[in-house]
Amino acid sequence: MTSTSRTGSELEQRRAEREALRVGSSDARSWLLVNALLVERFDEAQLSRADQIILDLEDAVDGSLKERARGYVVDWLLAGGRAWVRINDWTVADHWSADLEALHGVPGLAGVMLAKTEDAEQVTDTVQRLGGQVPVIPLVESALGIEEAVHIAKARGTFRLAFGSGDYRRDTGAANDSLAMAYPRTRLVIASRIGGVPGPIDGPTVASTHPVLREQAAESVNLGMTGKLALDLDQPAVINEIMSPSPADVAWALDFLAEFERSGRVIRDGSDKPRLARAQTIQRRAETFRITPA
Repeated sequence: MTSTSRTGSELEQRRAEREALRVGSSDARSWLLVNALLVERFDEAQLSRADQIILDLEDAVDGSLKERARGYVVDWLLAGGRAWVRINDWTVADHWSADLEALHGVPGLAGVMLAKTEDAEQVTDTVQRLGGQVPVIPLVESALGIEEAVHIAKARGTFRLAFGSGDYRRDTGAANDSLAMAYPRTRLVIASRIGGVPGPIDGPTVASTHPVLREQAAESVNLGMTGKLALDLDQPAVINEIMSPSPADVAWALDFLAEFERSGRVIRDGSDKPRLARAQTIQRRAETFRITPA
């Protein structure tokens, strides 16, 4: 066996091991964006701590280089890679169509993130062009998108909503602070609940310091968001920690549920119902993320 074939086999084994432990897209906390031109980073991203990775054909790629980027993405997926792909927005018809044509039927495509979504029709058109089965995450990045969020969440094919916070700020002039961002984030949380899809994915933290990332991820959790975009390999571990129940939370939930069972599953007062729901959610997420009680 040659050195190249050994390397290939080792990579395949590491991919298989990572995929076996990967958190599913419905529950994924960290979503790592990777420039689709930087093919040398694809394997590293797939093997990283990110729950899911997204190869970016949109903002990260100049218009003159999009065809080359599509080729890199398709070749890597065909060679055994697995990822989501952020495609160009529906209004840029040439690039949008070319993205869908290139990705249609490609194994390893987990789903697509549709940039700058502003209407439910944009989601359904995308789903249909991909054959009707590929999940779509609408990336909501404008005032109009936020206003239409409920319709977008209820569109056929919508898998989960995501917030394009940077473009939203450019569109509205809103400041990059927790108060200014509370409304659009809450709007996406409510729309997700109405649409029956998992909690939304928050926009990325541009700052490179972990304290800022921790603070912003905690704000996302407090508002009801359950995932967050990441921009580099250092961020997913922090996001995963903040967006998971703590061991102490898990201990409380298991104790509460055990007492509930011992009581014969009796609801004693109105406060028990929300606490029961919270405990059940924590238990499920702890099992998903393999978190043991303190």
